[in-house]
Amino acid sequence: MTLSRAFPAMLLLPVFLLLVGADEGSAQDAGQDGGTTPGAEAALLDAGTPGSPIAEVAEPPDAGVMLGLVPPVPVPSREQDPPFARLRSLSMKQDVLARAKKDAQGRLVVPGPQGNVPLTIDPTLQSQLTHILTDYQVPYGAVVVLDPSTGRVLAMAEHSQAQPGLRGLSTRAVFPAASIFKIVTGAALLEAGVTPMEETCFHGGKRRLSEKLLEDSSRDGQCHSLAEAMGKSANVIFAKLTQRYLSPDALKHAAARFRFNREISFPVPTDVSLASVPDSDEFRFAQTGAGFGDVYLSPLHGALLASVAANKGVWREPILFEPDANAAPPAGEQVLSPEVARDLTTLLEATVTKGTARRTFRERGMGVPGAVGKTGTLADRKPFRDYSWFVGFAPKDNPKVAVAAVIVNEPLWRIRATWLGREAMRLGLARLPPGSLTPAKDEATPAEEVPAEEESSDEELPAEEVAGPPATPTAPGAKAAMTGP
Repeated sequence: MTLSRAFPAMLLLPVFLLLVGADEGSAQDAGQDGGTTPGAEAALLDAGTPGSPIAEVAEPPDAGVMLGLVPPVPVPSREQDPPFARLRSLSMKQDVLARAKKDAQGRLVVPGPQGNVPLTIDPTLQSQLTHILTDYQVPYGAVVVLDPSTGRVLAMAEHSQAQPGLRGLSTRAVFPAASIFKIVTGAALLEAGVTPMEETCFHGGKRRLSEKLLEDSSRDGQCHSLAEAMGKSANVIFAKLTQRYLSPDALKHAAARFRFNREISFPVPTDVSLASVPDSDEFRFAQTGAGFGDVYLSPLHGALLASVAANKGVWREPILFEPDANAAPPAGEQVLSPEVARDLTTLLEATVTKGTARRTFRERGMGVPGAVGKTGTLADRKPFRDYSWFVGFAPKDNPKVAVAAVIVNEPLWRIRATWLGREAMRLGLARLPPGSLTPAKDEATPAEEVPAEEESSDEELPAEEVAGPPATPTAPGAKAAMTGP
């Protein structure tokens, strides 16, 4: 049964869920570009609900102009008008997973015009990840697992302790992308000729960026390769290299190929991940390349970003309904060369082997051989929201799962996204048939090396850990999250 026969066409169309007005404003101390027009409205819509406001979409580009170079709606300022504050739930009609039931074969299915339609979701994995989120009472959290080679979505788990009954977090692009956007910048730098081992020297910039830090100086006492800069989320290096090697057009094209500012076809209404790339301000442009810009991402899109490197540069649309057995697999789009995708994987590997996720992935008995990925952290001030991200895939040489995890915490927290993303990888790989994985050598760093702390791509207020519920059978090793980054 084809998708179009299974569901009304209105559910197949992504919707623009961010309605904002923004104008150019002075950069804030945390490095945001742009401001919000006074009185501008931002809303997350229930698609198809009578009375919902309709986004005013920009005029379509001329033929031959690449989609995504211009955001379809004004991009909101994270500091002045964070879109997360306007979050609304999906309706039950739109939430396909909430309406799914198990059939006699144990599959999740939804009713269609010609009978039940099976979902690609793995019910066991979905239940395991949902239990982790609920057991640890995350204020807001979502995790997506998919098969990168096909785009089949294996899990879309979410929970909100702060707003019970909230639905749709997995497809909402209300989360600042933070350092996850370094994946886009890293790919653009590789295409510009920067090699993974090319070193750049720097000082400062862990919490903030300034124009002075981007100037070469005698104080530049540390040097990192591009791979190390990705792994340790070195903001100054990414800002310097963005300024040195990239143009706004180059970064816009890279973002558009990764599907920022473009619709993603999916049965559940899915926000367009908006990205603002400044044209006229060189410093603000450099900030954006380092992950300080007004860029927003959905968890579903985050898993698809990781899949591009896993698929040797091929973008594949996500699939939620099991295709007909005789149907030809959908064609992907080559958005990066295989060589650039290989080098991008090298950059992402450094996050796990010696970077911001190293400590979490080296927890005894909980490692994921061949894991690669990227962390991201940002915080809103008033009210305080601590956004943490992890996106990645595993195993590196034979990718079987791609994941994205995001958690929005209050000042006191139990788990963050790096730990959740690792568990999603580990549990997802455990669901594969025996023998489907090629053994991969775990590239551990020397024991005497001091574990790197997870870094922030923006200034954030301190968040404190609190004791949570004991580890459950669905979340082995969960207690370790109490001491994680």
